[in-house]
Amino acid sequence: MTRIAIMSFEGDMSCFAHALLNTWDYHQKGYNVALIIEGASCERVRDVDQSPHAPLWQKIRDAGLVKAVCKACSAQLGSLEKAEEENLPIDSSLSGHVSLEPYSKEGFEFIVF
Repeated sequence: MTRIAIMSFEGDMSCFAHALLNTWDYHQKGYNVALIIEGASCERVRDVDQSPHAPLWQKIRDAGLVKAVCKACSAQLGSLEKAEEENLPIDSSLSGHVSLEPYSKEGFEFIVF
């Protein structure tokens, strides 16, 4: 099975929405998919529930597809508390950020939004 890591990095809601859409599309088609939330996109964790993308975000969370939220970036952008409230996996394994090496080691292909 092909492994796909969707890395959401940009802070714009439209970029985050495309990361969500592709995460769900790959998942629905049977891929092993991991959504990694890094950089400016960590801010979207705080407000995606109030966006038109809230139902899709809920499905992705419920399916366990969010594999990492950057601790350093979410703390800086004010969304760490929200990520913790939602029991999202907080990652600080690379000097406070998400290490991508474990995903590479497991054979994931990366797509960056």
